[in-house]
Amino acid sequence: MRNRTLHTLFLATLLTGSAIYGYAQDAQGLYSLEEVTPGGQKFISNYYPKYIPRLQWIGDRCTYLEGDKLMESNAKEQSPKVLLTVSEIQNLITGEDLLHMYHGQLPHYYPIEGEPSLLAVQTWRAIYIIDLSQKKLLRSLSLQSQGDTADELVELSPDAKWLIARSSDGTLYMQQLEEAGRDKRTQRLVIAQNEGDTIVYGESVHQREFGIEKGIFWSPNGSKVAFYRMDQSMVAPYPLVDITPHKAKEVPVRYPMAGEPSHHVTLGVFDRTTGQTVYMQTGGDPEHYLTNIAWDPDNRSLYIAEVNRGQNHNEVNRYDAQSGARLATLFVEDDPKYIEPQSPMIFLPTNDGRYLWLSRKDGYNHFYLGSTRKANSLQQITRGEWEVTEFKGFSQDGKTIFFEATAASPLETRLYSIGINGKNFVDLTPIEGVHRTSLNASKTAFIDTYSSPSTPRISRIVSTKGKEEKQLLKAEDPTKNAIMPEITLGTLTARDGKTTLHYRLLKPINFDPNKKYPTIIYVYGGPHAQLVTKDWLAGAGGWDVYMAQQGYVVFTLDNRGSARRGRDFEQVIHRQVGTAEMDDQMRGVEFLQKQPWVDTERMGVYGWSFGGFMTTNLMLTHSDVFKVGVAGGPVMDWSRYEVMYGERYNDTPQENLEGYQQNNLTLRAGDLKGRLLLIHGTVDNVVLWQHAQAFVQACINQRTYPDCMYYPGHEHNVLGKDRVHLNQTITRYFQDHL
Repeated sequence: MRNRTLHTLFLATLLTGSAIYGYAQDAQGLYSLEEVTPGGQKFISNYYPKYIPRLQWIGDRCTYLEGDKLMESNAKEQSPKVLLTVSEIQNLITGEDLLHMYHGQLPHYYPIEGEPSLLAVQTWRAIYIIDLSQKKLLRSLSLQSQGDTADELVELSPDAKWLIARSSDGTLYMQQLEEAGRDKRTQRLVIAQNEGDTIVYGESVHQREFGIEKGIFWSPNGSKVAFYRMDQSMVAPYPLVDITPHKAKEVPVRYPMAGEPSHHVTLGVFDRTTGQTVYMQTGGDPEHYLTNIAWDPDNRSLYIAEVNRGQNHNEVNRYDAQSGARLATLFVEDDPKYIEPQSPMIFLPTNDGRYLWLSRKDGYNHFYLGSTRKANSLQQITRGEWEVTEFKGFSQDGKTIFFEATAASPLETRLYSIGINGKNFVDLTPIEGVHRTSLNASKTAFIDTYSSPSTPRISRIVSTKGKEEKQLLKAEDPTKNAIMPEITLGTLTARDGKTTLHYRLLKPINFDPNKKYPTIIYVYGGPHAQLVTKDWLAGAGGWDVYMAQQGYVVFTLDNRGSARRGRDFEQVIHRQVGTAEMDDQMRGVEFLQKQPWVDTERMGVYGWSFGGFMTTNLMLTHSDVFKVGVAGGPVMDWSRYEVMYGERYNDTPQENLEGYQQNNLTLRAGDLKGRLLLIHGTVDNVVLWQHAQAFVQACINQRTYPDCMYYPGHEHNVLGKDRVHLNQTITRYFQDHL
C-alpha cells in the first residue's frame, strides 16, 4: 500500500515468503515454523542465508560488525583488522554502561558522509562523534531525559556538529554538540513546537507517499534546515484504541480519506545564525503536495516538486531560502493519468548548476540532465525499456553516473555506469541475480552483495572498473539439508496478447505428475511491489517452501499494476483498480487449470494489504474457482483509504463514482461462497480495521459467513514473535478447509 507499508510489510514478507505455518517436524529434511518465519527462534540459524552484519563503507574503509568489534576488510590485506571495540568506546565516554546496557555489543552507529574517519555512535541517552583514526572522542551531546525515555534524535548536520531533536513535549530544537573536554552546555535553539496532533513540525507528511521518508532537510553547510509544517486541523481524528491499559484508551490519528479534506503542508527554513524562520511562499491550493525537497549547493536556495491534488501535474520550483520568495520554475511535468515523483534532484559535484532528475516521461524511469540556469533544459541520459531503480553516486569528476537498474531483466537488479553525456553504458555486475551495492567515498570501489535463484548470497569488493578485488562472503546453501521443492520461473501473456507476465511456481516435494495437488496462489498485485525475482530461490520464501513440503502447489504472478515494468504496465489500473490485476491473475489460474497435476477443485488464494483486497475480490468474483481465501489487512472500500494513494490510482469518489463502486467489496458481500478468513491488526493505521469490520457487517446483512482473526496492538503488519502465531493461523486455515 503506501510506501512505508511496503518497506515494512514486504521486507518481512519477501524475506520469508508470505505466511509460514508448521509444527515442529520429526521428519528429517522438513522445516518447522520456527525455522522459516522471522520471529521464529531458529529462522536465522536454519533458514536465512548467512550475511555479514552491518557491512558498509566508512569513507574508503569496508567495515562490518563482529560481536563487540568494528572490523575493516580491504582488498590489499588478507586478514581483517579491528577498528574499534565496545571497551574502547566505553573508555572514551562516561555516564553510560555500554557493556551492560547493550550486552557487550556495539550500540547503533553510522558513518558521517564526507568525513572518512568519523563515526557517530548513538545510544538512547546521547550521541558521540568518534575519530576512528585516533580513537578519540571529538564531541557529544546528551539528549534530554524524561524518566526512562529521552528526546528523539532526528538528524545530525552534515558536518556532525549540530543535531536536531524533538523533546517529549513536541518541541523541535537544534543544538550544537559539546566539544570533548569542555564542561559547557551548548545553546539550544527552538525551531517550533507541535500543537498537539493538529499542527506538527519536522515530521514526514502526505502519508509518506512521493518518496517522503522524513521531515527535515539540512542545507549543505549546516547553517539552515528546511522542515515541514503540517496542519491537520481540517482532518477529523480517527479513533484507534489501545487495549494495553486496564481501561482501554483512545489513541486517535489524523487519517485523510479519499475525496475528503486533506492536511495542509508548508515548508519552513530555520537559520541558526539569525534564529529566524521563513516559510516558502508556495501559494496555490493548500492541499497540494510538497515533495522531493533539495537544497542548492549554494545554501541560499532550495527546490520543491509541487504536485497538485489531482496528481497529474508537477512543477519543480526554486525558492529563496532567505525570503521564501519563489524565484523560478525549472520545469513542468504532466500526465493524463497520474504522476508520482519519487526522488529529489541530484546536483553534480561540479557545482555548475547541473542536476539529474528521474522521470517516466518516455514510459520508463530514466535520468535526465538539467541546469538551474536554464528553464526546461532536461535532456535524457539513459533510455530503454527498463527502469533506473536507484542512484548510487557520481565519479569524483562528475562525468560518470553509477546507478542500479533493471536493464538486464525486470527480475534483476544490477549496478551500471554511464557517462553524463549518455555514452559508455557499462554493466559493472554482469552476473545474473539481484545485486545490492554501495560505493566507497572515492567512488573507486563498491560492495556488491548479490543472490540468484541458485546462489544464496555472495558479498565482495569490486572496483568501479568492474574487477573483483576481494570476496568477503560466499554463504552456504542453508537449505542443503532440507528436502526442497522444484522452483521454476516462467512467463505468460496477458489477455491483451502482448504483455509478458512473470510467474514463480513451486511444485510439492516428491512430485508425482500423475497425482493432483491442492494449489495456493499468493498475490499482492499493487503498485510499488514485485514478488517474482531472480533473487535467492527466485524470490520464494519460507512459507512457499514449507507449503510445498506439505504437498501444495504454490503459485505467484506479478500482474499489470505491479512494480519495475514501466509507466504503461502500472497505469493500466487507473480509475479501475482491481480489474486488469484480476484478469492477469486469472490468466495464471487458466495456466494452472491446464496442468494435469493441479486439483482444480482445491484452489486457494492468500494476500495481504493490496493482496488482501485482491484475495477478497477473487473470492467474490470467481467463487466457482477459489474454495478458500485468506485476506490480511484488506482494503474493502477504496473511499475509506487515504487521499494520496487512493486518489492517485482511482481519482476521487466524486470524479469516479463508478470505479469506486465497481471495486467496493462491501457491496458484493452477498457473493461470498467459499471459506474466507479476514485478518486485521486492531490499530492498523494504514488500512483501517474498519474495512474488515464493514465487510463483515455487509456479510451479516447478506447472510454470508466469513471467518475472522484479529491481532490486538498490531498495526498493518504482524511482526515479532506474534508473526509465528499469525502464520500458523493462516496455514492451518488452508489445511483445515482446502
